[in-house]
Amino acid sequence: MKRLSIIGIGAGDPDHLTFQAAKAIAAADVFLLVDKGEAKHDLAGLRHDLIAAHGREPYRIVEAGDAERDRTADGPAYTAAVEDWRSRRARIYEAFLTDELEDGQTGALLVWGDPGIYDSTLAALDEIDAEFEYEVIPGISSVSALTARHRIGLTRVGRPVHLTTGRRLAAEGATCDDVLVMLDAHCSFADAGDDFHIYWGAYLGTPDEILVSGPVAEVADEIRTVRAEARARKGWIMDTYLLRREPVRQP
Repeated sequence: MKRLSIIGIGAGDPDHLTFQAAKAIAAADVFLLVDKGEAKHDLAGLRHDLIAAHGREPYRIVEAGDAERDRTADGPAYTAAVEDWRSRRARIYEAFLTDELEDGQTGALLVWGDPGIYDSTLAALDEIDAEFEYEVIPGISSVSALTARHRIGLTRVGRPVHLTTGRRLAAEGATCDDVLVMLDAHCSFADAGDDFHIYWGAYLGTPDEILVSGPVAEVADEIRTVRAEARARKGWIMDTYLLRREPVRQP
């Protein structure tokens, strides 16, 4: 039987790699690296560095171009665009299993952050029409990196946390006192309200890391500015933030 390891490699810091993940890299025979283009070359660079540091020869690295996604789609078309992209990504994984792995070999996918949080890899694997076994190695997520860098806890006593996207935040607003948002191209936090504090981070765990925190009303413009500048400079951005409702201070 062919085997596949889905390895969470952390939010960007090479030291985020767990001992379990390092062992899984060492046990892999073939690695699949999905190329996201020149703009995200540094993301592929970290994967190559981790394989070089923890892989055991002889191993092979197979690179494949990523499936393009329609990023202009909105509303109902957005879900269809994501599902179409995920299906085409599944075909890339299927070809890797079929063409690059021999029976008894182990392939590996190095997934940014934690494969179980805000990632389509596991859903894509469900669409593969091939027999194989796979395991999932958890990684340090951008959520964990964000709270650690801001020195805050994700949860508060007796209160829920809503994990959502910038798109859903814009459509629904803040649905509880603590809202964790993954990727927000339109800075929807600006409409959260004066009683919210924001803990924002981009490129977490990397040399380009940016952190901003404070009352939304006071730092929203700063975040918009640094986010736009960073995206223009690098060609891409991954950001995460926690909105936390705090009692409004009386003058």
